[in-house]
Amino acid sequence: LIILSLCLGLTCLSGFFHMKNKNYSISKSHEELLIPPMPCHAKTNVMFLKTHKTASSTVLNIMFRFAERYNLTVALPAGQLFHLGYPRTFLAHFVEGFEAIGQNYNIMCNHLRFNPVEVKKVMAANTFYFSILRNPIPLLESSYIYYKNNVPAFRSSKNVNEFLASPTKYYHPADYRESIYARNIMWFDFGYDNNAEDDTKYTQAVLEEIEQNFHLILIADYFDESMILLKNALCWDLDDVIYFKLNSRSQDTVQTLTPESEEQIKAWCSLDWKLYLHFNQSFWRRIEETIGLEVLEKEVYHLRTRQKELMDTCLSEQEAVRKDHIRNKGLLPFQSGAANILGYNLKQDLDNRTLRTCQKMVMPELQYTSYLYTVQHPHKKRKELGLPLLWTSLQE
Repeated sequence: LIILSLCLGLTCLSGFFHMKNKNYSISKSHEELLIPPMPCHAKTNVMFLKTHKTASSTVLNIMFRFAERYNLTVALPAGQLFHLGYPRTFLAHFVEGFEAIGQNYNIMCNHLRFNPVEVKKVMAANTFYFSILRNPIPLLESSYIYYKNNVPAFRSSKNVNEFLASPTKYYHPADYRESIYARNIMWFDFGYDNNAEDDTKYTQAVLEEIEQNFHLILIADYFDESMILLKNALCWDLDDVIYFKLNSRSQDTVQTLTPESEEQIKAWCSLDWKLYLHFNQSFWRRIEETIGLEVLEKEVYHLRTRQKELMDTCLSEQEAVRKDHIRNKGLLPFQSGAANILGYNLKQDLDNRTLRTCQKMVMPELQYTSYLYTVQHPHKKRKELGLPLLWTSLQE
């Protein structure tokens, strides 16, 4: 009875839930069949630490769509900003309306530099914390192209291999804000010193602290598997984690790393490398302990099948297109550095409801942030994008 009361209490506290039954294997004993499966409740208080160049824009789109579907409140950047104070360490007042709303936000997912004490001022006590990591080898090459014009260390080298041949020649830790993208960027995003000495005792302490602060760390290199793990951990539905890949770039802007460069990244970004190896291991361990590889494979298949259905419904081409081929400039993603950031064209003859669903699936990060900001803070000045609006009013 006490446990039942506690469960009911927690249900009321967390505000808004939708329920679904977990999947159970077909081969059950007679006794098991007599016991109804335990329902799980969708977690609606969720904080996603959005790391750089890790498919995190796609995750942000998933989070925004979930927030809209269930009428949740998102902790959005204040004023004209599109990030929560980054690269400064996060403070609660970076969130629009924090002084008035207090600890009543459901979702937080825009870029910030993690600071647990301040985040907890914004998010409820029962918030689920998760983040995503990527193999530092392709990550650094991606950063190099994307931030080529912003980072002095990248700007003054001809290509990524030249930079990696002698990174200290180009990289100066004193160029603090501009240089973070050139070394241990994930370590920095989690709130730690990206130029810290790679000392075993220190790195171990940091890894343990991250494990305490976060319920789940996903791996971008296994994105579909990550979405299934996330769906199960949050007790969400499959459609809640369906996605179209966002903020990816055209293949012709990818530079091929030499084997020497790949090895150099492991040494140059050794903090990120340790972070990745540690949580890649825990990721697969989590899968084995919760879902199992066999069920995972089936769920990934369902995810990809549903994704293809939606692509057939929404997209005029069955893939992302280059920036100059995007017809609706309101759906043009932010372009950075030497990258050509791809976007999507929607079919012309969609009914209004389908069109709106499809637009949300392909809406780039800045446009979606701006739109949600206007929905949540209608009396505030709209965030300026310098792009045509998808909707001139919220009723459209």
